[in-house]
Amino acid sequence: MILIDQPFVSNFLVKTIKENQFPIIATQVAKSMIHDNSLNWISEERAIQQYNSIKNTSIYTNSENAINWIEQHLKNTELPKKIQLFKNKITFRELIKDVFPEYFFKGIPLKKLKDFPVSELQFPLILKPAVGFFSLAVHKIDTVKEWVSVVNTIDAEVETFKDMYPKEVVDVTDFIIETCIDGEEYAVDCYFNNQGKVVILNILHHIFSSSKDVSDRVYTTSKEIIEHYFTEIENFLQIVGNKAQLKNFPMHVEIRIDSQGKIIPIEINPQRFGGWCTTGDISWFAFGINSYEYFLNEKTPNWAEIFKKNADKLYSLIVLDNNSGIEGKNIKSFNYDLLLQNFENPLEIRKVNYIKYGVFGFLFTETSYGNEQELNSILTSKLTNYIEK
Repeated sequence: MILIDQPFVSNFLVKTIKENQFPIIATQVAKSMIHDNSLNWISEERAIQQYNSIKNTSIYTNSENAINWIEQHLKNTELPKKIQLFKNKITFRELIKDVFPEYFFKGIPLKKLKDFPVSELQFPLILKPAVGFFSLAVHKIDTVKEWVSVVNTIDAEVETFKDMYPKEVVDVTDFIIETCIDGEEYAVDCYFNNQGKVVILNILHHIFSSSKDVSDRVYTTSKEIIEHYFTEIENFLQIVGNKAQLKNFPMHVEIRIDSQGKIIPIEINPQRFGGWCTTGDISWFAFGINSYEYFLNEKTPNWAEIFKKNADKLYSLIVLDNNSGIEGKNIKSFNYDLLLQNFENPLEIRKVNYIKYGVFGFLFTETSYGNEQELNSILTSKLTNYIEK
């Protein structure tokens, strides 16, 4: 079944629900977002009864905002515990610390950051909320001087986004300090079937503009990217799934792979694929894989067949976050048409209320090998040439 919540549901996901007649839970929020009575709406009461009584019932959520519904209505099941195991980065690190014994991490309440003894820190490090989303308040810190600067301004930074998402999605009560991992970053959409076996639905290379960049601007997938570390990533995910005893469980995983090919997990986002219907949808644009169908129908991609048709292009998700330095309330408009002119083959643009969410939208693109400059250009752009004040 499908549980829909704010802030966004894509037309592709709604179309998938309709064509498959997947049960969709008729919450007040979902009904306010999707105005189509022909969908297979089921009452909240029926959904709760079905989940509790029918073995191997799966739930897919488009948004972590839906965690609150699960915690309220399915509190007598194991699902809320599984979700919190991953949503809280501190408990996730505790789960896998025996697999990565050399990996340093420490949880600290926000109110104690300024008084934390610097002598206990190992630089470079990453500082971020224990429960977070969208790289909000994520910092790479290289020196004691940078640490002092960041913690002295963190309260003001938190004020800028604390009301964007519910506490289940972003909670700045506690922060986590952890080792800064060298290597390339990847995002993975996957699920664990009713036998507990992991099924990978996509692998994307998360590209950064510099060693200090912690943004979510460009994610790219291709045949080459998926094949490169597929077996190693699959083996790692199976270890995580076995430790957490996961079944019928989708998730969006972020990892780094160092120069020796060692996989180090960054975080796992439970019960969904990429937020805002992003990475779940790009699998369709790139490979004709409907990730939602694959999860709910327990299908496994035949990559050999898929790559016979989709092997010679790069497919990218571009997050148009407002890194311009201009507050959304001071922006009159964003020129999406001008933006699209700078790409070889834009597939879809999704506009977002940038005043409310701090992001202008999401762009899906197809890029030929040899034309990667269009991705490198947007990666470093402050987007000011598209902004009218």
